[in-house]
Amino acid sequence: MEEERSDEPPAVAVSLLTDDLIMEILCRVPVKSLHRFKCVSRSWRDLIAHPAYRKKLPQTLAGFFYEISYYGGVRRNYFASISGSAATVDVDPSLAFLQPMAYTDIKLVDTRNGLLLCACYNKENSSTEHKLRFVVCNPATQRSVMLPPQPQPQQHYVTWLAFDPAVSSRFHVLNFEQSEQGNYYITGVNIYSSQTGVWTHRDTGLVKEIGLLSTGGSAFLGGMLYLLGQLNTQSINIDLSSTMVLVSVDMEGKAWNWINVPEGCFHYVGTIGLSQGCLHYATTITPVSNNDNENTILPLEEEIALWCLENHDSKEWVLKDSLSIHKQFIDNPLSIDDPESDYHTVGIHPDCDTLFLVPKRGASLASYDMRHQIFCNILDLEKGCLSRHLPYVPLFSESLADADGQ
Repeated sequence: MEEERSDEPPAVAVSLLTDDLIMEILCRVPVKSLHRFKCVSRSWRDLIAHPAYRKKLPQTLAGFFYEISYYGGVRRNYFASISGSAATVDVDPSLAFLQPMAYTDIKLVDTRNGLLLCACYNKENSSTEHKLRFVVCNPATQRSVMLPPQPQPQQHYVTWLAFDPAVSSRFHVLNFEQSEQGNYYITGVNIYSSQTGVWTHRDTGLVKEIGLLSTGGSAFLGGMLYLLGQLNTQSINIDLSSTMVLVSVDMEGKAWNWINVPEGCFHYVGTIGLSQGCLHYATTITPVSNNDNENTILPLEEEIALWCLENHDSKEWVLKDSLSIHKQFIDNPLSIDDPESDYHTVGIHPDCDTLFLVPKRGASLASYDMRHQIFCNILDLEKGCLSRHLPYVPLFSESLADADGQ
C-alpha cells in the first residue's frame, strides 16, 4: 500500500505554521539567514519586522552614525544606512529624545551592540568638572541613562563603551586618562559600571608607554575591550605604522595587555573590529618591488588588507585577503568619486568579510565584499569635516540598565 502524499505545495505548508512556531525557528538561525527569510512571503517579512517579535531576533549592521562639523563650531549628526536607503532604518540621528535643548552640545563618542555613548555638555551647570556628562542611550527604544560625574575629570582622555547583550544587560564605560606632558600615553582609567552605578579608578597596567587613538574602531570580546594604540617613541625617523599596537583591558582595569598589529601606510590608521566571532584588522598597505636596473625600491599601488586574529594568545595575525584600490575604479567605471582619491576603511561587517570604505575627501560610503570581490558605492555622505564613523546594530530590547525612563 502506497503512503499518502500531501498535494499541498510548500507555500501552503509554510502558511499553516503559527506565528509563535515560526518565531521559535527564526530565533535559532544565523542573522544572514534571517534576512533571507524576509523573501519567503510578505507575512514572514512583516512578522520579522513586527515590534513584538523583532526584539527576540538577531540583528545585523544597519549603518554608521557620523558627525559633520561646520564653520562656527556647529555640529550635526547623521546616519548612513548600508542599504543606501534611510527608510529601511528607523533611527533619528539628531537624538531628539535626549532633549537637546538641555545641552549646549551632544557629541557622538562610541557605539556598541545597539547602545550609543554621547558626551553631553550641560547648560544648567557651568562648573568645569560637572559641565560634561556622559549619556548612554538606545536609539531604537529611545531609552537613556545619564552617568554620574567622573571623580577625576581630565583634559586629555579617550572614552569607550563596552556592552554585549548576549552576555548581560549591564554595560561599562571606560575613560582612559593620558599624560598631559609630551607625547600622550595611558596613565590610568576610570571605569563606570551600570551594575554598581559608580566610577572606579585604576592605574595603568601597561609597562610600555602607549597612547590610545581616538580613531580606528574598537572591539569587545570575552570581557575584554580592544583598542588601537601607538607606542611612545622618541625617534623622528621611524615609520609610524610600525609602532601601532592593539591594547586590551578587562572591565575591572586589572588585566592589561598589548600586541603588535600588521604594518600599513604611515598616513593611515587601520580599523579594528569584531567579525564572525574573531578580531579583525583592516589597513592600507603599500607593497614595494625592487628595481634591479636602478637598485631602488619602487612603491606599488596601494592595497587594503584584512587580517584575522584567530588566537589572541598566539599573537599571530593571519592575512585573509587584500585588494588593489586602483583596480576597483577600473572595474567600476560608475564610481562616484575621483579615481585618484585614496580610500581607507571605516568599518568591518560583523557577519562577513565585507569592508566599508570612504575616500580621503569623505564624500561617499562604499563597501567591498572580499569573498565575492564585489565593490559597491552605497551613497553620498554629507559634505563637511567628518569625524569617526560609528557602526550601529539595532537593539530592540527594552532593557537598558539603570535607564531613567526616558
